[in-house]
Amino acid sequence: MTLTPGKLKGLQAVSTRNGIIAAAAMDQRGSLQKSLAKEKGGDVSDAMMEEFKAIVAEVLTPHASAILLDPEWGLPASRRRAPNAGLLLAYEKTGYDKTGPGRMPDLLDQWSVRRLKEAGADCIKILLYYTPFDPKDVNDCKHAWVERLGDECRANDIPFFLEFVGYEEGADEKALEFARKKPEIVKASMAEFTKDRYGVDVMKVEIPVNMKYVEGSRCYSGAAAYTRAEAMRHFLDAAGVATRPFIYLSAGVSNAEFTESLELAADSGVRFAGVLCGRATWKDGIPIYAKQGAGAFRKWLEQEGVRNINNVNDRLKAATPWHSIYGVGREALAIG
Repeated sequence: MTLTPGKLKGLQAVSTRNGIIAAAAMDQRGSLQKSLAKEKGGDVSDAMMEEFKAIVAEVLTPHASAILLDPEWGLPASRRRAPNAGLLLAYEKTGYDKTGPGRMPDLLDQWSVRRLKEAGADCIKILLYYTPFDPKDVNDCKHAWVERLGDECRANDIPFFLEFVGYEEGADEKALEFARKKPEIVKASMAEFTKDRYGVDVMKVEIPVNMKYVEGSRCYSGAAAYTRAEAMRHFLDAAGVATRPFIYLSAGVSNAEFTESLELAADSGVRFAGVLCGRATWKDGIPIYAKQGAGAFRKWLEQEGVRNINNVNDRLKAATPWHSIYGVGREALAIG
């Protein structure tokens, strides 16, 4: 696989000198607004959303290789990130279409890849709810949608990060039954979107197991979906279908659970290229911001938030540089 100059430059901008993607995610919109409103006991203004994101960017980006933001409330925050941190911008609308089956996605009406790039994006990120077990007509629509996005990113010579999150209609995705299905959903999704036709440069993937159901894990719930050995095999099986770099997302779990997941990935020998970690770093600060204000939230982030992101960074010693997966040599990196 070869990278064009623009894609090479974009990937370098969001990774460490060693080629590891150690990025913070702060593109949450609808879910963040609801959580803040619940804790505040009232409406959340646009100014509050912008302020929350800006504080996260200011405090955490000195410890990150990049930050993922949205162009709706995140552009002011993008201008307050540390000089070392690259910028990924989200292109999809928050949530998904609830009027029909399939959790269909949509793009922001007033944005394009060209406009996101002009706004400072080094890379474009898209979130897609996906399961290989949906009806063919549903997934055909999603496949065509991703193909169009890949072509748009190619035309603008900017890296395309695709995040896919598994689901099952009508199921409790935190339950034991879904945990047993999760490894196959993650593996089959990675096998699909690693195909060249989609033009995805980096896959942002879920941990292929639910750590609460891994027998003997520190966050074990008491019900087992897999032994530790089986969980390690699921990590390897999913990673084995990837032909391009992939990074792990935190999916809203606690910092302790996410870091244990990364430890298990490392013990399994998986060649993951880093993380894009959001709520596992800052979500416990939501009630502090909502009830005590910006100053208290900043102070909490400077202590607990920084500790959380450093906990994640410590686990990235086992990560594999994205450029080794693409076969990019030191000479090309120096030129880029």
